[in-house]
Amino acid sequence: MLDNSLQINVGKQIQKLREFKGLSQQDLAAKCNFEKSNMSRLEAGRVNPTLSTLEKVAKALEVTLVELFNFQE
Repeated sequence: MLDNSLQINVGKQIQKLREFKGLSQQDLAAKCNFEKSNMSRLEAGRVNPTLSTLEKVAKALEVTLVELFNFQE
């Protein structure tokens, strides 16, 4: 079984950054051209996002891609 702690941590980091920026899940999803349900799954760590997906999220949050991985395990 694959260890999905990385995708959970990335999801939590996206949620933390989104809340810090004062955006709702719906707002961030719209900025990324995603469905809100997809953003919800991404933040919950239930999907394994592609690099292009993470790049869209980082741009929408106005952070670098590296910042999405800037968390302590």
